[in-house]
Amino acid sequence: MCVSKASFTVYFEPPFWVGLYQRENEGGCQVCKITFGGEPRDQEVLDWLLSHWHELCFSPPVPADRAITRPPNPKRMRREARKATQTIGTGTKAQHALQLQREQMKIQRKTDSKERREAERERKLALRQEKRRQKHRGH
Repeated sequence: MCVSKASFTVYFEPPFWVGLYQRENEGGCQVCKITFGGEPRDQEVLDWLLSHWHELCFSPPVPADRAITRPPNPKRMRREARKATQTIGTGTKAQHALQLQREQMKIQRKTDSKERREAERERKLALRQEKRRQKHRGH
């Protein structure tokens, strides 16, 4: 049986409000960060999630610490829920997943810019060679 766990946290990271969507299953933990402008209401967050669900870009899966086997007892669930509502910010797994996503985007940007630079260099070389041929061609 495949058991999944998901959580959505909205917190203030100056100067914007940020939503952090975490989903955890047997494959690992994946995170998606959403930046809102002003403080969103609950209904606005729900509407945004429903309308933009297909656009969410999740980080690659990070191995989870433990497997989700069965739900904890009610007292523990209440304690964890209270603890989750009182703490503000991202968990270490979420920070790690976002950092991994940032690093992958950085590597991709570097390779893209290097390819563009090489193509521009080759284009300028071809242009110089063509000018040189035109000069030596004669009238």
